Amino acid sequence: MKIYTKTGDKGTTALFGGTRVPKHHIRIESYGTIDELNSHIGLIRDQAIDQLHKNVLMKIQDRLFTVGAILATDPEKATLKNGKDRLNIPKISEADIKLLEDNMDSMNAALPPMTHFVLPGGHQTVSFCHIARTVCRRAERLASHLNDLVPFQPETLMYINRLSDYLFVLARKLSNELHAEEIKWIPKKES
Repeated sequence: MKIYTKTGDKGTTALFGGTRVPKHHIRIESYGTIDELNSHIGLIRDQAIDQLHKNVLMKIQDRLFTVGAILATDPEKATLKNGKDRLNIPKISEADIKLLEDNMDSMNAALPPMTHFVLPGGHQTVSFCHIARTVCRRAERLASHLNDLVPFQPETLMYINRLSDYLFVLARKLSNELHAEEIKWIPKKES
């Protein structure tokens, strides 16, 4: 299989289903940012962290491919002539969202309560989590915009939202496990 096709040389690309759109289309921005997020999560998974975290991150990466496929599907071509879904894969489910929530609850139970915002950083691995979190928030903003224009499966947007929360809690948990300093943001008072 050739990697290059030359079909995008004039600034367009094909959605799942064959529809061609400009490469700057909101749908492309949405699933492209999910792809970027997936790469950042791979970077976190490559760090010297607990295997449990790595296992959850691998499941998240799998689900992000599904999110990308959902976002990359032309809604007008989502159903085949035989009535079946073009995407013959499990969609984002309540169980996928619950996995994130359960992991957040478990991590939070082992952490001191938050009393202030924290400055991103303290350890390179923690910083990777914060970068992934902010990319996830950008992906959510783009997907939310796309959903306003052409609604898609509600659980997909919920998953992206919950994932950014998960990445924040993971950053805090890794700070704790790596003995990194968590610096509170305390706003200065005007004199």
